[in-house]
Amino acid sequence: MITVVVVDDSAFMRKALATMLEKDLEIKVVASARDGMEGLDLIRKHNPDVVTLDIEMPRMDGLTALGHIMREMPRPVLMVSSLTTEGAESTLRALEIGAVDFIPKQLSKVTLDIIKIEENLQAKVKLIAKRKLRPISLAQHAAAFAPAPG
Repeated sequence: MITVVVVDDSAFMRKALATMLEKDLEIKVVASARDGMEGLDLIRKHNPDVVTLDIEMPRMDGLTALGHIMREMPRPVLMVSSLTTEGAESTLRALEIGAVDFIPKQLSKVTLDIIKIEENLQAKVKLIAKRKLRPISLAQHAAAFAPAPG
């Protein structure tokens, strides 16, 4: 069984992601959080195999939470982010910090591709759950947050 903690400030997205993931009998969402701070607490408590993480959230955003996860309790993190110009930059930053993959947050739209999104989400969670990650150092973390040269 692959255990997952879902971290997203939208109650709708938390429910939608949990519902999609748990349609696969090999995946169990053990907790969901409204922001990065709550997410860190739940990750420590439940020790999930995988975390899904939004980028823009109150109190603690996803990039900050991701840095804590990678330093303190590394595990595969799947970013679930809006497909915007700003979001694309944030998604690239998340991958630099240590996120394993990302899925565009298109679930708020009524779409005929919902089954495709669901299958993609399940497949990515199953794939990244197999990865073993090591903690990053403070220097690596600082380098990931440093502005790009130029």
